[in-house]
Amino acid sequence: MNKIHQLSPRLANQIAAGEVVERPASVIKELLENSLDAGSRNLQVDLEQGGVKLMRVRDDGSGIDKQDLPLALSRHATSKIVHLDDLEAVASLGFRGEALASISSVARLSLISSTGAEHAWQARAEGRDMETEISPAAHPQGTTVEVRDLFFNTPARRKFLRTERTEYTRIEEVVKRLALSRFDVGFGLRHNGRQIHSWRPAQSVPEQERRVAQICGPEFMKNALAIDIERVGLRIWGWVALPAFSRSQADLQHFYVNGRAIRDKLVSHAVRQAFQDVLHHSRHPAFVLYLELDPASVDVNVHPTKHEVRFRDGRNVHSFIFSSLHHALAEVRPGGNRDDDHSEVEPVLEPQVQPRGVDVGEFAGQSTIDLRAAPDPNPSIAPSASVSAEAAPSLFNRPGAFTGQPSPAAVAQSKARVAEQIANYGQLQPTAGGLPSGGEGEEVPPLGYAIAQLKGIYILAENADGLIVVDTHAAHERITYERLKTAISAQGVQAQPMLVPESVAVSEAEADLAEHQAEVFSQLGFELQRCGPEAVMVRQIPVVLERANVAQLIRDVLSDLKTYGSSQRILEHINEILSTMACHGSVRANRKLNLAEMNALLRDMEATERSGQCNHGRPTWALMTLNELDKLFMRGQ
Repeated sequence: MNKIHQLSPRLANQIAAGEVVERPASVIKELLENSLDAGSRNLQVDLEQGGVKLMRVRDDGSGIDKQDLPLALSRHATSKIVHLDDLEAVASLGFRGEALASISSVARLSLISSTGAEHAWQARAEGRDMETEISPAAHPQGTTVEVRDLFFNTPARRKFLRTERTEYTRIEEVVKRLALSRFDVGFGLRHNGRQIHSWRPAQSVPEQERRVAQICGPEFMKNALAIDIERVGLRIWGWVALPAFSRSQADLQHFYVNGRAIRDKLVSHAVRQAFQDVLHHSRHPAFVLYLELDPASVDVNVHPTKHEVRFRDGRNVHSFIFSSLHHALAEVRPGGNRDDDHSEVEPVLEPQVQPRGVDVGEFAGQSTIDLRAAPDPNPSIAPSASVSAEAAPSLFNRPGAFTGQPSPAAVAQSKARVAEQIANYGQLQPTAGGLPSGGEGEEVPPLGYAIAQLKGIYILAENADGLIVVDTHAAHERITYERLKTAISAQGVQAQPMLVPESVAVSEAEADLAEHQAEVFSQLGFELQRCGPEAVMVRQIPVVLERANVAQLIRDVLSDLKTYGSSQRILEHINEILSTMACHGSVRANRKLNLAEMNALLRDMEATERSGQCNHGRPTWALMTLNELDKLFMRGQ
């Protein structure tokens, strides 16, 4: 007997089903993707017992001709690609030609389809050789696929299925993901005879936002930032939740590439870096984002379930996603225009700093810093926090800055100016657009004007909409931190030679990379020199990182450069230290502020990027509108 023999068609299909059909949700995903590729505009999914007993998908797509039905249930049969060139620029969701054959090998499958002709036809795959039987049927234009008794002939796989509720929940997630990917298509989901979801086609932006709110929850949309940014050959659009709406798990993250839902580590890394400065380390961002690019520049044929993709220019895609979200989040501050058109925004790349400049080494490790700056030419008042920036006064000395201890004359001048603002505020009248303004058209600032301080912790202010409450320490912490970062980027990182150079063991590929990327390290204050096939010597480091684990940091950066084409780990370590400095140098609780000082802080918040959150991701301010206050006190009820 020959030791090598050919597998039967059924066994070959069942082996393929092990990759494609993991559970009922896998079947629904494949069937819905086929329907979408067929041009369907309305899809209905019916389930029984979590899909194990019955899964039925009905669409109104183009349908399948009678002569094509036998091939439709055959393995490696597809209408979506013909040549290799088609595979290199796949625009459809499905293309492998395995789904229906694999499903029919582990379940009882029937398919009824009509192309709009007089008759419809039904196909079943039966027997050991999976021969397809064709018979007449009645059906409107489109296709209905019915799958019964999943894994009836493979009991070993059936026993790995979970409870009915769990399997249904996973199907529901698949339907939701696809409903978010195609706003122009209507989706319906029925379970055990009960209609669960019904989403009509959504063409306009309000309709699309309504669908997102129905799927992701109304709170997501209330806290969502709409973005639409385009660069040559790339476009990203969708909704990103504000940092205050973070999650304990990564359970509300939807990312689509040319309409395909994907889970990609390059994308995840870019998004995580964009949120790094505004999100608590234990929290996860929430988003629904769509990346559009030339299909030829992304390879979707890297995984049987098509969940993963490979970008041909991963570094450019990573940089585009990071810079787009980074810029959008930076604009989230009181008075920041969340509806700006960012289509012309230049990408934010890794800062190209020079390895000489501001000496922040004197601040590292200190619990307090003295921020007494030179007299301000146009001072606004600030508390005398126990901080000093005499080593780098330009870090903090700028007009209107909430920074140092003012002179008595400056105090008097500021009090007079604030008194005038408050007097004008009392006379404000609504403008034609609904925003109040002064006699000369002066609009009320987004955070309004301070009216009191509560328990030495919170600033209470009144703006055009109601009551503003500001966490003084958190707000000042963000302002100080952003100024430190700006100064470091503008003036450079001071570096120092290591007293004893440190050898770091790496792989040969990483050593090659370190040698090739020596200029990148140099710009961030490091001097690396190859000292062997699998080792590099660190001769110089940034002063601010003198207490860091240099060897581990170098390995992590090289790993990022190899995987993503870029790394921000060095900057993240520097920012962590600057964040600690800003925290220690900010206004503490129980520090009494006068109105001038409070208003100076409010104005600085409006001018500072990311001032909606402190360095640790906590919100810095909240608004209680007049309507909310009226409801609280039951006015008008």
